[in-house]
Amino acid sequence: MDEDVGKDTKASRKAGTSGGVSPAGAPPPSAAFLVMTVGRRIREHVEASLKAEGISMRHMSALGHLSRDAGISYSELARRASVTPQSMQSTLTKLEDRGAVARTTDSGRGRTAQLFVTEEGARLLRVGRDAITEVDRMLADLIDADDLARLTPSLMQMLRTLGGDQP
Repeated sequence: MDEDVGKDTKASRKAGTSGGVSPAGAPPPSAAFLVMTVGRRIREHVEASLKAEGISMRHMSALGHLSRDAGISYSELARRASVTPQSMQSTLTKLEDRGAVARTTDSGRGRTAQLFVTEEGARLLRVGRDAITEVDRMLADLIDADDLARLTPSLMQMLRTLGGDQP
């Protein structure tokens, strides 16, 4: 999708348009585009909170999956995060170096790593969950309670339909 779609520039405001489309002939906003944009903004907000801890959403994702499925393979973690196994190995190495993840087996080619979340990893997960809870509170302040109660199941159905794993 074009990055300039929906941008409001000085020139377009002066001309009475937004992004080159006349207000009278403007199509309704795309739900998919809005979901992507809102998702990006939410991710930026959460990433800013995590940056203070020196971690990213990729680290949080790995910690979250490991906390639910201790011993899961690098390949499976990578698949769930939509990254290469090598990239996931780099992510897990950083978490190990931070003391957030511990290995109970020696690393080596062809061996399944037995990884688990440590106390420090659980603390980092709480930091991430707190950042997400903050965004949930922001949404609750913006959206009617009934609409918000319908939003989550609708988003979960969209995720399932589009073939995504549970978050």
